[in-house]
Amino acid sequence: MGEKDIAQKNFEAYNDVVADIVNGSLFDGREIIKADSLVDAQPFSQYKADDGTLHEQERDVAKYCMDMDCNVRLALIGFENQIAIDWDMPIRVFGYDGDSYRDEMNQDKVVADEITGKKRRVRNKRYPVITLVLYFGKTPWKKPLSLYDVIDVPDILKPFVNDFKINIIDVPRLTPEQVKKYKGDFQIIADYFVQINSGREYIPSTKKIQHTDSMLKLMSVLTKDMRYAESIADNSFETEGTNMCEVLDRIVAQGEARGEARGEARGEARGREKNRMEMINNMLKENISIEVIARVAKMTVEQVAAISKKTAII
Repeated sequence: MGEKDIAQKNFEAYNDVVADIVNGSLFDGREIIKADSLVDAQPFSQYKADDGTLHEQERDVAKYCMDMDCNVRLALIGFENQIAIDWDMPIRVFGYDGDSYRDEMNQDKVVADEITGKKRRVRNKRYPVITLVLYFGKTPWKKPLSLYDVIDVPDILKPFVNDFKINIIDVPRLTPEQVKKYKGDFQIIADYFVQINSGREYIPSTKKIQHTDSMLKLMSVLTKDMRYAESIADNSFETEGTNMCEVLDRIVAQGEARGEARGEARGEARGREKNRMEMINNMLKENISIEVIARVAKMTVEQVAAISKKTAII
């Protein structure tokens, strides 16, 4: 599993993050899906290839929605995270969702009649499965948006081949109004990408970060700028209550500290080299052999000979 996948899964493992993304993306920010109704689902499923071997496929994030009393009941919520456009995404999501519906069928129970002993299948109620594709790429995701964009379907077959659309959240192309529909840490991430995509100077949000460690690590892999992750490496940030203004201040301060350290190191190195050259010149003036000088100065005989030659010319 790559660093990007790990960072995204760590961030989206939080139920409040998942609920916020779903509510902001589907329900205009209304709290339809509650964080405490979500339970981790098994992200793995299997399918059989043509050669008869079993293969495993894995969703990025999957959550069961267990709130029996909510107005909108979902069987499962899945996320797929993309930095690049994947032309097979409709097929992938189609497979994921189909497996999730199969899991619903597998929840049916077989019960035996107490008197006759005759067995019958009790069918559980089926609920929708929703997958959101969170896209953070620089190029707008215009296609593929459905199965028809991926497979070649002649017009004569279209009445018999069902199309299947996917739900793309093109984060950098969200409007500021859409960004405000998110209430938690995802709003901070979306706000960053929307501002950067607009070409304007980034003005950091003052909104408090709820999951500092996982969010900044995700920012590092999404932006390919490791300074976000490095800003929390020394654990001197408070675990809660940090905002992006403070994060950027920390990044600037760390950059300045590195610059000063590099400058001091270069100064010390120059000082050591100056002292060594003075020592070599003094030993040359004392007519000490080049071999001895090379051994003391930890240099090659050729290097000391070159210095001796320059000194003689001067």
